[in-house]
Amino acid sequence: MKASRLFLIHNDMCDKDHFEYTVDRFADLQLLRYRVNGFDDLSLRQKTLVYYLSEAALEGRDILFDQNGKYNLRIRRLLEAVYTGYQGDRATDGFRALEVYLKRVWFSNGIHHHYACDKFVPGFPETYLRELVDSVDVSCLPLEEGETVETMCGKLFPVIFDPSVMPKRVNQADGEDLVATSAANYYEGVTQKEAEDFYGEMKARGGDRPVMYGMNSRLVKEDGMLKEQVWKADGMYGPAIRKIVGWLEKAETVAENDTQRKVIRLLVEFYRTGSLKVFDEYSIEWLKDTASQVDFVNGFIESYGDPLGLKASWESIVNFKDMEATRRTETISVHAQWFEDHSPVDARFRKERVKGVSAKVITAAMLGGDLYPSTAIGINLPNSNWIRSVHGSKSVTIGNLIEAYNKAARGNGFREEFVAGEEEKVLLDKYADLTDSLHTDLHECLGHGSGKLLPGVDPDALKAYGSTIEEARADLFGLYYLPDAKLVELELTPDAEAYKAGYYSYMMNGLMTQLVRIEPGRDVEEAHMRNRQLIARWALEHGAADKVVELVRRDGKTCVRVNDYSRLRHLFGELLAEIQRIKSEGDLEAARQLVERYGVKVDPKLHKEVLARYKALNLAPYKGFVNPVYTAVRDGEGRITDVTVDYTEEYAGQMLRYSRDYSNL
Repeated sequence: MKASRLFLIHNDMCDKDHFEYTVDRFADLQLLRYRVNGFDDLSLRQKTLVYYLSEAALEGRDILFDQNGKYNLRIRRLLEAVYTGYQGDRATDGFRALEVYLKRVWFSNGIHHHYACDKFVPGFPETYLRELVDSVDVSCLPLEEGETVETMCGKLFPVIFDPSVMPKRVNQADGEDLVATSAANYYEGVTQKEAEDFYGEMKARGGDRPVMYGMNSRLVKEDGMLKEQVWKADGMYGPAIRKIVGWLEKAETVAENDTQRKVIRLLVEFYRTGSLKVFDEYSIEWLKDTASQVDFVNGFIESYGDPLGLKASWESIVNFKDMEATRRTETISVHAQWFEDHSPVDARFRKERVKGVSAKVITAAMLGGDLYPSTAIGINLPNSNWIRSVHGSKSVTIGNLIEAYNKAARGNGFREEFVAGEEEKVLLDKYADLTDSLHTDLHECLGHGSGKLLPGVDPDALKAYGSTIEEARADLFGLYYLPDAKLVELELTPDAEAYKAGYYSYMMNGLMTQLVRIEPGRDVEEAHMRNRQLIARWALEHGAADKVVELVRRDGKTCVRVNDYSRLRHLFGELLAEIQRIKSEGDLEAARQLVERYGVKVDPKLHKEVLARYKALNLAPYKGFVNPVYTAVRDGEGRITDVTVDYTEEYAGQMLRYSRDYSNL
């Protein structure tokens, strides 16, 4: 479970007091570099471990492309072939549009927007792409055995150009067959009901500690029978998984301790066998490893890309602990039971004993799969409900991305345009960096780990609404505690006023500014965005009689005004209690009504206004990252004597290198 917001970082090529952020800018995207602060202070063994794990993080890139859509890999390779092989005029509008389209495909790991899930519209016609295809060496094209250029184009061009073909990667529209109408490549020839029944029967036999059925497989219908194609070393995605395993085995030789070695061995066994029981064993051991400075995630983790919330996309992050910054998250973790005991939810839904909560601030060293180029700022794992209840969870906040984003965001005109008045600007300038980070910590460290399901409740009972409800639950937990005197007592906030910055920025984002990520006429689709709008609009409506929060006009522009911060906290507590009840009882109908009423629909007049105001600022609503490049320095006998890090690689160059060196499927 991850908090989804992206950040700017500074450029190592500059002196340490000067920041240059942007690597590339196109469409609605901005590409940035990030610095791996503290890498040079690691031991040679730790640097080598980061290097091996980073290679493993890159080997799975093709898996995510294929998971996001069954034609994505061929389309990417077709576009790369014409992009690199075309010898004509590359300064034309047509070629520039093709370059932008290819960059968007790279960024989103496929032909659908990474966040909104809608298919891109190319800025060039079919005839132009065919002209380019015909101009390059046919040996460079991704032709299947016995296929001609004509039949290849006949198969791929409708997927690229026809808006009615595979229009959404993940469809969440209420009342539709979400499997049949989603382009994600997790099912083939299967209806939503068939998939739900198939896994429902498995869960019924799973006991009180069920594995996450379906997590690492594609469900298909063959000869009228449902069958899982398991992602493992000798199964689907085998060539990529075997490469990942090879680097993990190297990483095991330089692990920091026995616990970490066991973690890596179990992950390798999972990749080889596809056993979800082994994955649970791996997850438990990973939770135990709190001593290692270097850590990583590598595998099939998050289910946001599956409309049913069952299948997990492949991702990886390599990181090491920021020792100084971790004090904040460790303080929160130590007092986890206090927060659980004082939660406003019904006592039936609270954990009597909070177990195994660990948290740290990390420095990201490498991003891969569903965490690259777009990434998260916080992660809380594992996602298994029974493991979380028995063994706890591990939370991380990605400090080197957050700090740089906050610095880079200053002075871009955003606050001046959207904040209601000077009082709110002063609050945000003084406290927003702190409260935003603290809210992320509370969300990840405590929110996702709080509460419990009642006996017999299916962890997937909320179906397509599960992700939104879970993110709302974690967000509300953090929001409820931001003003608490306990945070001042623990020296996590400086005074009783700081929380107001967090409340204001959250309400402004949920009611207005996140709308810059939605195309005109579209509904809110993504789970994190639905969650934020649900919370903000629910609070706006339920506090309307007392004008707790208002949408007001300032100089002819709509702004958010919070009139009663104390009352707003009370509203957040009320909603948290209800959402925890929904989660604990598995109340699907209540979840559906809450999400559909508050989280989905957009006010078209307000939306139009927000888009126009944001466009005038010339800002990109989405940001992502270019990875650093690690090079192993070896002696005459091939032994690694150092690992260097370089920050100079450009976006297109990195993407083409990854396609050349890590194309395994």
